[in-house]
Amino acid sequence: MKQTPATRRLNEQAREVVASLLLSEVSDPRLSLVTVTGAEVSTDRSVLLVFVSTEPDRYDEVLEGLESAKGRIRSLVGRALGWRVTPELRFYIDESVDSGQAIDEALRAVPPTLAAERAADAERIDPEAVEAVQAVETEAEGA
Repeated sequence: MKQTPATRRLNEQAREVVASLLLSEVSDPRLSLVTVTGAEVSTDRSVLLVFVSTEPDRYDEVLEGLESAKGRIRSLVGRALGWRVTPELRFYIDESVDSGQAIDEALRAVPPTLAAERAADAERIDPEAVEAVQAVETEAEGA
């Protein structure tokens, strides 16, 4: 869907409402530690795609909990948003956070030989780059 300031506002409004409802109105233990990362409202506001994030080993459990609470959440969302149509809810796991963490861990685990090669290459290109690479390596070792 094309993003305009109006659609961004609708999406953010829907995301905030669903997140607050999951936090305060739904007491299913399967839905603890679930973060609503995004929401997309269809053009006619009949469908609301909700993206959630949680630990990778809980994906199935969280989706089951959301599916079982979908009717109650939809009812509460309809009241809170006050739109003419109460949107159908579709929940999806947002794996981008997990992918980002995996990339971060991979970058932190760069073998020392590659770091040395990088420093040697940087020395040939720019002496200031060597200092930057060494600073990053020192920071990574301290973390």
